[in-house]
Amino acid sequence: MVMPSVERAAAGRHRRGATLLEPPTAPTRWGWLSLLAMTRLLGAVVAVVLLAVHQVSRHDPALIVLTLGWTALSLAIFARSEEWQRRPWAWALDAAAAIALVWLSEDWRSPFYVFALTTLVLPATSLPFRPALLWACAFTAAYLAVAIETELDAGTLRSSIRVETVATHLMVPIVVALALAYAAELLKRLHAERERSERLAIQTERQRIAWELHDSAKQRVHAAHLVLSAAVTRAGDGVRGGIEHALTELGAAAADMDTSVAELRAPLDSRPVDDLLRRRARELEAAAGATIDVSGSLPPLSPLVAVHTYRIASEALTNAVRHSGARRIGVTLSDGPGGGAIVVADDGVGMPLQPRPGSHGLRTMRSRAESIGGRLEIGTGDGGGGTVVALSLPPECGRGAEP
Repeated sequence: MVMPSVERAAAGRHRRGATLLEPPTAPTRWGWLSLLAMTRLLGAVVAVVLLAVHQVSRHDPALIVLTLGWTALSLAIFARSEEWQRRPWAWALDAAAAIALVWLSEDWRSPFYVFALTTLVLPATSLPFRPALLWACAFTAAYLAVAIETELDAGTLRSSIRVETVATHLMVPIVVALALAYAAELLKRLHAERERSERLAIQTERQRIAWELHDSAKQRVHAAHLVLSAAVTRAGDGVRGGIEHALTELGAAAADMDTSVAELRAPLDSRPVDDLLRRRARELEAAAGATIDVSGSLPPLSPLVAVHTYRIASEALTNAVRHSGARRIGVTLSDGPGGGAIVVADDGVGMPLQPRPGSHGLRTMRSRAESIGGRLEIGTGDGGGGTVVALSLPPECGRGAEP
């Protein structure tokens, strides 16, 4: 038996007590890609408008075509492939194309300067702080080389206004990269702190309910068991069978409470759900005659999703060991582009036509799955034998822990 919605209550109180933390969400590559798309489109529009209303070079029409073409191509490539968003060679190619537009415009004050600055978004938000700074310095050096190749010379620097303009153009890439890298680091720390706070809230709630189960409900069950045990010796044959049945149910209830208390007191630390399930499988295998195999892996999950995922799979395993009479139980974990999945399959007697009296396990499992946006399917195995419990996680759960 698994206690219903314990973690959901803790998470609800956590959200109500941390309203001010809601706007800065966890940093994601898709969020930084959106920033790149917005700034690049703006830079491209500004450059094209300036080229249209004022002649910058001898081949402005060609520059307009190249600008629009590279904007569409680069954003499409980065949006299609998350892998390319992480590749330094892709960032370098993007920066080289933007700086080439500055060079083709034949002016270091080119309208493509802002466009080129947008190439710093992905490296500055993906790299650690110091490598991001080095990347910005390399960008500045490349831009300075192009500026010298075009019009920047010693005569240009005789004017104080020109000196300030040159210094600004050289410092802006470094400032932009530092600001983005700092913001990305702050968001990562905030995300980690929110996960830690969420984990503590869940653990506190689980500990409180474990105490209540052990000190109140379980003691009452034991007291009822003692009363009925004393009564069965004095009861007549007509009622003895009912009392013995009640004793059996009370014993099962006490065993379920023991299991729930043990699971609630077991710490759900930052270990992956994969490791927790393998440990649980070893514990159940040692106490039962069934062989339990766990294979595959899950994507990183946020604390709340990890708790519900583990509880669903643990309940499915416990049910298979206790009620199916299975000799072999298989747990398959998967990490796919559509989100993670867990399949628990056994070769036992299958699901009963009617649920056991007082059994809320399946209802709780479905409720947990719905609370995290997942889908739970329960059916028979191949050939109509055994039971299969399949949990599908939504796609966003597969990126829940990604910085």
